[in-house]
Amino acid sequence: MKNTIYLAAICLFAWISIQATDNTDYGQLQDYPKPANLKVLPKNISHEELEATMKAFNQALGVKCGFCHAPRKDGEKGLDFASDANPKKDVARSMMKMTNKINKKYFKDFKKDGVLLQIGCQTCHNGQAEPVMRKMH
Repeated sequence: MKNTIYLAAICLFAWISIQATDNTDYGQLQDYPKPANLKVLPKNISHEELEATMKAFNQALGVKCGFCHAPRKDGEKGLDFASDANPKKDVARSMMKMTNKINKKYFKDFKKDGVLLQIGCQTCHNGQAEPVMRKMH
């Protein structure tokens, strides 16, 4: 009986030691579908980079994903991220191209304290779906 308890304790200690040294991030092991219909973003963008980019758009415009992405047509819940059915998706693409051109032309060397500063969605939108426009006289 004493040997059984001793053996069980050794096995438990070994299992805990192995778990403590396992650096596997099981959240990273999930296979995500490859993004489809990317026209401005890099086609080899990682899932993490794509998700971070989309979350930045959400925050900069104060919107949710359905603002630019169309619902699925097959009756299932969720969005069809590859679809171009929502015209706002093309507006977003145009805005991305515009900011890329502005940054490349005017802000490619604009550094402050060693950090490259460039414009983005937040520059004009400030958390609003439609940026505030002023009338020119």
